[in-house]
Amino acid sequence: MTRTVPGRTDHVVVVGAGLSGLSAALHLLGAGRRVTVVERDASPGGRAGRIVRGGYHIDTGPTVLTMPHLADEAFAAVGDSLDARVDLVPLHPAYRARFADGSTLDVHTGAEAMEAEIERFAGAHEAAGYRRLRAWLERLYQVQMRRFIDADFDSPLRLLHPDLARLAALGGFGRLDARIGRFLHDERLRRVFSFQALYAGVAPERALAAYAVIAYMDTVAGVWFPRGGMHALPRAMADAAADAGADLRFGETVTRLERSGDRITAVVTDTGRIACDAVVLTPDLPVTYGLLGRAPRRPVGLRFSPSAVILHVGTDRTWPGLAHHTISFGAAWRRTFAELTQSGSLMSDPSLLVTRPTATDPSLAPPGRHLHYILAPCPNTDLGPGAAEWGELGPRYRDNLLGELERRGLAGLAAAVEEECVVTPADWQAQGHAAGSPFSAAHTFAQTGPFRPRNLVRGTVNAVLAGCGTTPGVGVPTVLLSGKLAAARITGGTRPRRPRPAVRETPERRPA
Repeated sequence: MTRTVPGRTDHVVVVGAGLSGLSAALHLLGAGRRVTVVERDASPGGRAGRIVRGGYHIDTGPTVLTMPHLADEAFAAVGDSLDARVDLVPLHPAYRARFADGSTLDVHTGAEAMEAEIERFAGAHEAAGYRRLRAWLERLYQVQMRRFIDADFDSPLRLLHPDLARLAALGGFGRLDARIGRFLHDERLRRVFSFQALYAGVAPERALAAYAVIAYMDTVAGVWFPRGGMHALPRAMADAAADAGADLRFGETVTRLERSGDRITAVVTDTGRIACDAVVLTPDLPVTYGLLGRAPRRPVGLRFSPSAVILHVGTDRTWPGLAHHTISFGAAWRRTFAELTQSGSLMSDPSLLVTRPTATDPSLAPPGRHLHYILAPCPNTDLGPGAAEWGELGPRYRDNLLGELERRGLAGLAAAVEEECVVTPADWQAQGHAAGSPFSAAHTFAQTGPFRPRNLVRGTVNAVLAGCGTTPGVGVPTVLLSGKLAAARITGGTRPRRPRPAVRETPERRPA
């Protein structure tokens, strides 16, 4: 039996209007709870925020939307739908991979298209290996999703289920890189299906093969982009929550929690006091534990994922070789992960993600202009340069990134920049993210599933955690699930009370 919050839960305060908080709010509203959402920023989104500069509309967080049905579950809880609120565009290709030897591979989520592309790229033998890999990824996802991902854990004993044996039989407890190598021998292809381990904060040769489920989401299940940018998703979720009766309070910072014994009785902000029966806390773990006044005891301190430097540039031109998402791999691979997770040095031969959202939605930039999002993984501030060092290091690294991309074919990139914003680990740390990492606790074995910081904290019976630091973990799909799981702790898994409408208008056709 999964533990739930005892006593009255009529009024719930959700701290944070990021994706996890908004997901929790919608599921709570659907179960008949009164919900107040408190957000320190002036608009919803959290990490999935928005900056507007010189007519460029810049997403500050995730650029990849996978598993959109998980977002639709949150809308459905209040009788709404994702389709009615957000115009999603499927991306074909999902990614373009560019390698140091000059070769290029388009990553398609359709089986036939991807098989044909791999045959062109690496031959029939590798295409056959891809067919087997895809079937394995699908089985891996089916075994993991309901039992190990979309699930609350009160004890490691929850793992004792026939699906655990099925996961072991699939090789889920082996190493990711070795398991991918059973299907694909071309080293470039192996990168395409294992680089996702970086999302989990672990090198592919050390990550559990079970984390290939992230590759399933990226390369099999499909990749979408919302018109209006990724920020359109939290904005739509906030609108749906408001329409369903939520009290959304932006520009208010939570300063403390009032307590009576083991219960939180009120959330205090810089503008007032909000009495509550339960609370959902979505800030990063150190902030949440600070509000609670206690942190769970762990035999070893939490280890945090690598961080990232993100360079947002608005330019007066673009480059035809760039897809919506382009992964530019350096020649180095294992050394890169060692630098990020062991030695704490900046990548000597970087692998970079370049996202061009204006390839799909030109309205995100002024007419004739283009927006590029350049993400360079880097060590977190516990392992690598500290927050204070990034003040001097940031501008130099920005120049290095632009120079490296020019050497890789984006000639004239630096001269084309009209607007820019550089985000470093110092900025993440200033926002309250532990170790200057927006990716929170790494998914090591000791920080996964029942061993990850749980969403219930000992000593407080009516506070529930959500977000990437708790179960199930990092990434848009899992963060949406974390909000759903947090709501279930409060409602006991009560089904939504509001039916979905039989006919739903698109955003363009909804009456004014």
